[in-house]
Amino acid sequence: MKYVLVTGGVVSGLGKGITASSVGVLLQSCGLRVTCIKIDPYLNYDAGTISPYEHGEVFVLDDGSEVDLDLGNYERFLDTTLTRDNNITYGKIQRYVMEKERKGDYLGETVQIVPHVTDTIREWVERVAMIPVDGKEGPPDVCIIELGGTIGDNESRPFADALSQLSYSVGRENFCLIHVTLVPVLSVVGEQKTKPTQHSIKDLRGFGLTPNIIACRSTKALEENVKAKLSRFCYVPIQNIFSLCDVPNIWHIPLLLKEQKAHEAISKVLNLSGIAKEPSLEKWASMVEISDGLNVPVRIAIVGKYTDLSDAYLSVLKALLHASVAFHKKLEVDNIKKQEDSRAYEAAWKLLKDANGVLLPGGFGDRGVEGMILAAKYARENNIPFLGICLGMQIAVIEFARSLLCLPDANSTEFEPETKHPCIIFMPEGSITHMGGTMRLGSRRAYFHDKESKSARLYGNKEFVDERHRHRYEVNPDMVASLEQAGLSFAAKDETGERMEIVELPSHPFFIGAQFHPEYKSRPGKVSPLFLGLIAASCGELDAVLNPVSIHQHNQTMFLEKKQHIGWSKKCFGDKNQQEEISETSFPM
Repeated sequence: MKYVLVTGGVVSGLGKGITASSVGVLLQSCGLRVTCIKIDPYLNYDAGTISPYEHGEVFVLDDGSEVDLDLGNYERFLDTTLTRDNNITYGKIQRYVMEKERKGDYLGETVQIVPHVTDTIREWVERVAMIPVDGKEGPPDVCIIELGGTIGDNESRPFADALSQLSYSVGRENFCLIHVTLVPVLSVVGEQKTKPTQHSIKDLRGFGLTPNIIACRSTKALEENVKAKLSRFCYVPIQNIFSLCDVPNIWHIPLLLKEQKAHEAISKVLNLSGIAKEPSLEKWASMVEISDGLNVPVRIAIVGKYTDLSDAYLSVLKALLHASVAFHKKLEVDNIKKQEDSRAYEAAWKLLKDANGVLLPGGFGDRGVEGMILAAKYARENNIPFLGICLGMQIAVIEFARSLLCLPDANSTEFEPETKHPCIIFMPEGSITHMGGTMRLGSRRAYFHDKESKSARLYGNKEFVDERHRHRYEVNPDMVASLEQAGLSFAAKDETGERMEIVELPSHPFFIGAQFHPEYKSRPGKVSPLFLGLIAASCGELDAVLNPVSIHQHNQTMFLEKKQHIGWSKKCFGDKNQQEEISETSFPM
């Protein structure tokens, strides 16, 4: 097994996850099978109880595990299906060690960080690295490990020690360390500064870890004299120092690495000559070129609870991007949140009214819910394409009950426990004492009950679909009949027929709510059908996708048409001096 460890220095939020994912894409293009592990040093058992404002969205895997958003990046970039063991937290390690101690597995020993905790981490990595995640038999060729946080953080020390032991035990030819750092430019002098990187490398070596490659984040490409200086002071060959400058979107990063021959540097460290082929990224490059060539906008308003932080809805943004690229449109997103000030309130309404489509994402708690209900009402009454996800679907049901069933106090028991008309109720199997890992989580099957519904047709007229869930409240089965009589259609339900999975308004051009999270399984080139439907409807072209042809075939047709339209130019990411500086809200890392 070959290991590639990605660490970060200087500051957090440099894009280690995107770097790790892009290295994975590059190695896959060389014919290697790749798996990924994300290490989060926090004491939480998993990400499930952490606020989106702390670490961004909580990503959900097929097996129901709630994990860091970087695992979503891995799955999207590498088209893999990961499991709970691909995300290591200090909380998991601590519980595992203490359970062994209580069973007597360490009987007679004093249990310590070294060797008991560090051995557990190393053994966990070696075990999970051998598990295939691409649907094929046999172990992967390379395991990419991302160590969360910043080198020097106190909570990272046990993991750094364990990874140092791993590098020693597997040997130099099986371990490659990529250190991602920041090379800032001070506006006063306009010079790229290397000192932060030098200190970060010093800290890294203090843990017994020696970098083979330095990936430098910067606003512009690294100057050659800066590379030479880093090489001289950090003892890393100049050809192993790569520039990861700001680009129009993150899909450029694998191409940027390929252009700088990162695959050759990794292959040399890991002794992959004769095993790895020359990278073939033609399909990836054409996807990037198509994305960069889009100029016809489609504007989507996201009305949610955590819109102050784009990473809180990262998978939603990516799914919208996948769908808009597949439909030849340039995505423009307006994030709308609860406003107290009258001017901001009017501005928010203007954004909503100017949008081509409206999306209500998931969330918890009652903050901002009444504003989301108003947004759903506006979309329904004005025939604006609408997609509600999880909480967004529940909001749509509440609004419908208030307006069409004339129940002004209709609500969810999450927001109003004593409501007389509970449209949304707590699921009977849920825990009322424990929050972590007690929701209805992971891949669940939804059966279509209305074969002529838009959602069924978007999914290619399948009998059922498997999608990922994350909720503890559901549509009240006792109110379903009344809602259906008023015109609402529950197009898909679970295997019992008692739990509502998809809701539609047949009289509306496109008004769909899903209890599951379709964004978690969206991939570039494998677009979520509901997101594709929203984009198509927002462009006034829904009929183009509501046909017996599968979504995949439709995407392939669109891809070929666009390829012929823009031609095959070589400008995958343009002249280095003309590269655009990315804004955080456009393509969040």
